[in-house]
Amino acid sequence: MQKGKGRTSRIRRRKLCRSSEPRGVNESHKSEFIELRKWLKARKFQDSNLAHPQLCFPFGQEGEMIISLPESCLLTTDTVIQSYLGAYITKWKPPPSPLLALCTFLVSEKHAGDRSLWKPYLEILPKAYTCPVCLEPEVVNLLPKSLKAKAEEQRAHVQEFFASSRDFFSSLQPLFVEAVDSIFSYSALLWAWCTVNTRAVYLRPRQQECLSAEPDTCALAPYLDLLNHSPHVQVKAAFNEETHSYEIRTTSRWRKHEEVFICYGPHDNQRLFLEYGFVSVRNPHACVYVSREILVKYLPSRDKQMDKKISILKDHGYIENLTFGWDGPSWRLLTALKLLCLEAEKFTCWKKVLLGEVISDTNEKTSLDIAQKICYYFIEETNVMLQKVSHMKDEKEALINQLTLVESLWMEELKILRASAETLHSLQTAFT
Repeated sequence: MQKGKGRTSRIRRRKLCRSSEPRGVNESHKSEFIELRKWLKARKFQDSNLAHPQLCFPFGQEGEMIISLPESCLLTTDTVIQSYLGAYITKWKPPPSPLLALCTFLVSEKHAGDRSLWKPYLEILPKAYTCPVCLEPEVVNLLPKSLKAKAEEQRAHVQEFFASSRDFFSSLQPLFVEAVDSIFSYSALLWAWCTVNTRAVYLRPRQQECLSAEPDTCALAPYLDLLNHSPHVQVKAAFNEETHSYEIRTTSRWRKHEEVFICYGPHDNQRLFLEYGFVSVRNPHACVYVSREILVKYLPSRDKQMDKKISILKDHGYIENLTFGWDGPSWRLLTALKLLCLEAEKFTCWKKVLLGEVISDTNEKTSLDIAQKICYYFIEETNVMLQKVSHMKDEKEALINQLTLVESLWMEELKILRASAETLHSLQTAFT
């Protein structure tokens, strides 16, 4: 059975943030949230600070505990192995991955409905997700090229994960009256995969003898995972081995009823969209990526040293992660362009370029001119894509939510490009 490759690389050491920005509405009166709190209290969760599911708190001091979620409330591979699935997992060879164990448990418990001991938690989980793997192909085609490629890889990964897991699912037939194929369908596994991928918190790696060697670092944390994301202020979050609880402590004071947010790290919007299915407005880490193809688009084709310049950039790691941000073109992008714009007689100075030295005013001005052309090209292309999204929204009403999400991504990138264009204009005035 194929292991769920690549999952470990996407596990986040989740940090937590707080912000005064209002989000959502208080839904604590809803029956599913009331039942969840009862369920958590029965598992020894104390929520004296907790105001409502948007996780707002009374006035607090720096270093104060916000949440301490007992291990008994966490859904881990221990939970799965100690359940009715344990015997089937233990005897299956080759051993299932930790990810497969968690996904199998989620699908099985969701199928159990009212009979599931985890029903209060399952009831508040999203019914559907908006990661690219869940989007319609025609919507994926409207994503930025780099993100589209990653989205297609993500879809292929989940499809392979499903195909390689079907024999294991078949072994579970004695547990169910219905055919396992109808329970462990692709859509059911996709939902479970997205649940783990978007909501799991990080635990210290451990090794279960009956599971594959893939690091076992994921845990689902009921109620804690209702925290919204913010890329700004942080609090500390980790599993406390002494108290056997997943704890969150503030790193600063907060005002009364101020909402606490979870932060997945300094990720740009394409990463947030790919892994979590949302876009963060005015994300300070957001950027627009420049591919190699676009990098050389406005450079002279007659440059006989171009191949050598590209080779140097590759060897020194300057051919990827070239971006435009809120502050303009990144240092890496400008450095790459300065090297590519070196005149023949200055080519031997390429090491100085990588060290950040100024070679000449001509080289500085030429690289800024090329950066501006690339920026304007992206602005034009972004406007074209926004028009395509708008047109599809008019034609495909059923896809309106997916398209609106894609539209928000392009809108944020357009804002970044316009800000970069202004910065480039200011930089160029030094040479006029």
